[in-house]
Amino acid sequence: MLSGFGDIKGSEGVYGLQRAFKMAGVDYLIMSLWQVPDKETMEFMGIFYKQWLSTNDIRRAFKFAQDKMKKKYNPYYWGAFVLIE
Repeated sequence: MLSGFGDIKGSEGVYGLQRAFKMAGVDYLIMSLWQVPDKETMEFMGIFYKQWLSTNDIRRAFKFAQDKMKKKYNPYYWGAFVLIE
């Protein structure tokens, strides 16, 4: 399982997926800080993408998905997802 964590290498900071994607020019990343069950991941991403496509506002769509999941599940099942700019 790949996550937002990486290895610290001296004074260079954290090396990992986040840094690699940013160096490649990606504007936004959604990463998980721990393994999330498939069912809740699918639900979170479905809510997020539907909202993003209808609003074209990635930050608002991410917050919307968090708020919907918060009403239904313990944060363990969705709180690992972070939006990185």
